[in-house]
Amino acid sequence: MNALNELGRDDSAAVKISRGLPQPPVFSSVAEERQHRKERLAAGFRLFAKFGFDEGIAGHITARDPEFTDTFWVNGFGMSFSQIKASNLIRVDHTGKVVEGDYPVNAAAFAIHSSVHAARPDSVGAAHSHSTYGRAFAALGRKLDPISQDACAFYNDHALYEDYGGVAVELSEGQQIVRALGPHKAAILQNHGLLTVGKTVDEAVWWFITMERSCQVQLLAEAAAARTNQPLKFISESSALQAFNVLGASNTGWFQFQTLYSKIVREQPDLLN
Repeated sequence: MNALNELGRDDSAAVKISRGLPQPPVFSSVAEERQHRKERLAAGFRLFAKFGFDEGIAGHITARDPEFTDTFWVNGFGMSFSQIKASNLIRVDHTGKVVEGDYPVNAAAFAIHSSVHAARPDSVGAAHSHSTYGRAFAALGRKLDPISQDACAFYNDHALYEDYGGVAVELSEGQQIVRALGPHKAAILQNHGLLTVGKTVDEAVWWFITMERSCQVQLLAEAAAARTNQPLKFISESSALQAFNVLGASNTGWFQFQTLYSKIVREQPDLLN
């Protein structure tokens, strides 16, 4: 943790993981990078299932293809998150056509994720699901407050989309969501759920997991505060910014995911097939 503490004292806007920590891999071929992204994507779905983020057919995580960059890999419509493997992901183009794979695409997945990947060339991964606490917090129509260290990963770096327009099967709804998201790593979709993006699939999945838990913590804290008639204690702006510089950095998000990845692969190695 000393390396991360050192990062927190860096005043630059873009704080990098210190040299002592692992970095995202460099690939020798496009095929190798594609397989890596698909394996991370399959692991993300298995983790979402493990954490209870699946809700029937709702939810999707995507990975931009490293070669055909106007296409992305996603779960086939109707597949259980708990059964997804790298080999049965599908690749979808910018028109919504499945160009690789044997399953249809979820219209909502296309509407949201095609808009994200088109508007955000920095986004390799994007994640959206109807997780319990994310949905509950989204009903409040507000952003997360800096009441915990972990929530500071989103300090001044998440948006609120207030114009819920029904099930996002129309491209226009996806485009409105992306406009609200702007340059941020995450958005709270009012009356809907959470959306996160990352420069890697790993990062996008980690932001979703920790944002869902931050929503849970805030709901619990506010309920306890109301019951005991005690105000919430907010982290100061300077401390929240320091924590953001450490915990909200792109490589930190990637690194945080690695422990979860190694654990889920050990438990469910078939996801790599």
